[in-house]
Amino acid sequence: MEAKVIGPGPYRATKLWNETIKLFRGGMSLRRHWAHFRYYDCSFTGSEAVDYLHELLRQNYNFGPEVTRYQTLQLLRKFLKAHVIEDIKGRHGTEDFEDNGNLYRFPTLSPLKSFPTRPLMRDSSDLPRLIRWDDYEELPQQENIAPLKSAVMTSDLWNKRHSVAIGDVHECKLIRRKEISSKQVDHIWKSMTAAHLQRVLGLKTLDGVLNLTHVNGKHIVHNVFSVNKTGIVVLENKVEDMPYWVVSAMKCLANWPNGNEAKQPVYPGFERDVLKTVADYFHRLKEPLLTFHLYEVFVNILSLLHEQEVATEALQVSCLLLPPPNRRRLQLLLRLMARVCQNPHLPPLNDTIAPRTLMVQMFSHCVLGSADDMDLDELLATKLVTFMMEHHNTIFQVPTKLRCQVDEHLSHLKRAQIKYAGSDTDFSASPAVCKQISKVECEEQKVIGTQIPLQQLLEGLIADKELPAKDKKKRLKQVCPQEWNMFKKKCY
Repeated sequence: MEAKVIGPGPYRATKLWNETIKLFRGGMSLRRHWAHFRYYDCSFTGSEAVDYLHELLRQNYNFGPEVTRYQTLQLLRKFLKAHVIEDIKGRHGTEDFEDNGNLYRFPTLSPLKSFPTRPLMRDSSDLPRLIRWDDYEELPQQENIAPLKSAVMTSDLWNKRHSVAIGDVHECKLIRRKEISSKQVDHIWKSMTAAHLQRVLGLKTLDGVLNLTHVNGKHIVHNVFSVNKTGIVVLENKVEDMPYWVVSAMKCLANWPNGNEAKQPVYPGFERDVLKTVADYFHRLKEPLLTFHLYEVFVNILSLLHEQEVATEALQVSCLLLPPPNRRRLQLLLRLMARVCQNPHLPPLNDTIAPRTLMVQMFSHCVLGSADDMDLDELLATKLVTFMMEHHNTIFQVPTKLRCQVDEHLSHLKRAQIKYAGSDTDFSASPAVCKQISKVECEEQKVIGTQIPLQQLLEGLIADKELPAKDKKKRLKQVCPQEWNMFKKKCY
């Protein structure tokens, strides 16, 4: 039986926990069992529970076929401790669930978890305020500079300068931003990235999913621009990078059999020892690579995995929020995992487990986990890490749409503009002070601005004594056929 995919939202892990329990209780076959010369109705054995729940999880989209029987057994042990199930004598918590013929049953009390108190719903206005042109600074007035001479106004120039003058034109000032600081750039990236994440997740708010006080705009900018040719983050502080011996071990496995840079002697089982060296380093990290603060963000992405493009974009945006050292470690780890799975020349790394399953089981909890050790962490991490490993080449690319939006906004802020009362309009050339005019004067200037250049052109043709009359006639017809009558009167 396949469970419906729970939509994204706060506290998704708790929703999945309750949904899994409901499916297990609703589908588990209960019957009479005999034990110690007695029979027990509505019971099931440990092995029957493992068989049923394992198949249930594998067919459930929220978890998928990567779930192992051992992971299922671990989940049933959590069920027993949480009193989702109990043994046939009513014991739970201190007992350990076994994959054998021991008998268990469901308690009469509801085993579902209550949801944590949810914060008040707020809208997207709680996103970091985006710097706008309202935050302008006036261009300082320059002294001792001769006023500009008035130029002949052509119709094109008139239209360019007065395209907003539909009604009365109010006083205006030429304004310009000072050079945008790096802190302002960081803030803009943070604000626009958070808004983009909210849209791609399909959420009305990020409350309960992401605390924006934990998002560092400087990290985002670093992850976008400080990368090498292969797209991997380059760290400014080498102390934050992985130790050299870990990087060497990863290169050795990733490029097997040509990755042994140190030319160390290769003995039977050498590749397994190298893998253990890498695993020990990642297992000792203080928190998962996706960080505790971003746990809910990445759990929400699980519901999008059936739409590959949407899920990929969500991961692209979310991974920009990572501290650069975490992003670098994650990039290198996922690349290693993918290459190990695809390398036919690499000797078996485990006698019973296939490379793909081994990689996911070995490193998934190093990638995703919660600070409170949620009950479904291991299963959720398995699902997400499998997808990330398969698409590691694309999830670390910067979303094109987001980058274009930020670039356009920064370009807009850098422009010098004319500021009219109640409007924010951009012109490349305008006087520093504009006099208010009426609609009638506006129309008159439009007509004059068109007629004066034509009149000057005609007078120039007439005054040119070296140009034959035949050529004058030809040029006039090309430029302004309607003025031909005027030309004939003045020439003849």
